[in-house]
Amino acid sequence: MAFKIPKATTPQEVAARLKNGEKLNLLDVREPDEWASGHVAGAKHIPLGQLTERLKELDPSKETIVICRSGNRSGLACELLSEKGFDVVNRRAKCLDEQATYRMRSKSAASCLVYVI
Repeated sequence: MAFKIPKATTPQEVAARLKNGEKLNLLDVREPDEWASGHVAGAKHIPLGQLTERLKELDPSKETIVICRSGNRSGLACELLSEKGFDVVNRRAKCLDEQATYRMRSKSAASCLVYVI
């Protein structure tokens, strides 16, 4: 792997697409404890370390936006999925504060895990 990610987006761009009514395939590759602390409603959760074994849970024909806390793990996931023929987009940006503009589940409103998307 050469860490080449063909496409990337920001939380703001994703939030705008969701607000416009687009149905997006979101994949969260964070660890279970991070997911439990808060996640984007409707996202599929597959920790990065389990991704290879769980590829059949994803549809390679649909664009998938991959997210994590900082964009690093999602970048690795995008590279792996891209090499397998998936249409992926890295949601590259650090998580934002409680001023999120799109609903999500979170146990702590002040948590850094509240995303714009």
